[in-house]
Amino acid sequence: MLSDVLVPRNRWDLLAGYPRQVPTVTVIVTHYEQHHLLRRMASALRRQTLRPAQVVLADDGSARTPGFAVPGVETVVVSQPDEGFRAGAVRNLAARRSVGEVLVFLDADTVPEAGYVEEIVRHIALCPDVLAVGRRRHASFAGLAHDRHPAASAALAEPAWLRDAYAASENLLHADGRSFRFVIGAVLACRRDLFHDLAGFDERFVGYGGEDWDLAYRAWNAGAVLVHERAAVAWHDGPDWAGRGGEAEVMDHQSARLAAVIPEPSTRGAPMPGAIPDVLVDVHAAGPFGHTVRTVHSLLRQTHRDLGIRLSAPDERLRETYAAVVRTEPWSGDQLRRARVRVDVHEPLPAAAVERAVTMIAESDVGRVDLVRAGRRLGVAWSTRALGRARRWSARFETDDLIDRAFGRRRLSLDGADDRSTTLAGFFAGWT
Repeated sequence: MLSDVLVPRNRWDLLAGYPRQVPTVTVIVTHYEQHHLLRRMASALRRQTLRPAQVVLADDGSARTPGFAVPGVETVVVSQPDEGFRAGAVRNLAARRSVGEVLVFLDADTVPEAGYVEEIVRHIALCPDVLAVGRRRHASFAGLAHDRHPAASAALAEPAWLRDAYAASENLLHADGRSFRFVIGAVLACRRDLFHDLAGFDERFVGYGGEDWDLAYRAWNAGAVLVHERAAVAWHDGPDWAGRGGEAEVMDHQSARLAAVIPEPSTRGAPMPGAIPDVLVDVHAAGPFGHTVRTVHSLLRQTHRDLGIRLSAPDERLRETYAAVVRTEPWSGDQLRRARVRVDVHEPLPAAAVERAVTMIAESDVGRVDLVRAGRRLGVAWSTRALGRARRWSARFETDDLIDRAFGRRRLSLDGADDRSTTLAGFFAGWT
């Protein structure tokens, strides 16, 4: 059974006091050539205090299709050809075979404690927006019987950066747009409906790592509530990647790939608005031709450089002027999912307007910012995160109502003198 509780922003703590629900669960276990670990995983899943309705083993191209069964639980094995490390693609394949209301993702080398499933679905069962990450601990399974608790082996160090991040954010209660880095695919869970709303993992990720951070970024950007379920413990066989002497080139490739598709500034490092802009601006300027030009040019002069500009009502006279920098075709689905902010503009904006609006949205997790100067609204900046949550709750709330309830709105007063030029030549030259 599931409940649908709406919480503001990332306030999963407000779910305290609601009675626990018991959802149906599909556990998806990602596997590649780890046949020796499957008996241990089957034993661990059989002992769960909340037994899953289904287990799907997602095999990423092992030479031999693994035999796998969890006693008393429907078990399915799916496999894909070995075309490189494609964890995201094989998890999607498994999710398409799932029957549970909640999907719990594990890796074959990450064995859950008996209460893992029950704990990781705790907040998911109450709130449809929750994306939960469990606690991954580390030990060596060498010489350990398959039915022995991993804690019977000497524990290895947990990665300090992850431990410290959970502590500083109070288990992601105070998450922000950079917290996707603390969501690990080996101990991940969410409702199946949320997973499908996000279009699952991005199958363009081939090679080690990144697909889980990308999913978590898109989830946050679509209004998800991030939770670290500290009581949901699973044990990884061996140290964290850093402790395994991971190659710098592998990590560099992952970082470059993430920079291409995640426009969050500390991930991207520099404005790269070509394919995936951070901000999508739709120009709705009406009136004289020169007014539209002034509005578009005000966007080209913004201090926030990572933005794309679209004319909602294209004018053939503008095609030559803006051919390389302004679009008329609709935004792509990828752009709509990944941009952090959308802006509707109908008047020229001061140069710092977009930067100030983006900062307000990112730092305060606010849903809407009205851009106002001298009592006149010049445009509206929308949080993609707020719009995503509003879309999922559209059967119960109008968009404005949901944004007011869950995120709130702000008014941003803009400075700057009015443009007094009478011609475009004067405007371009900065004459007054």
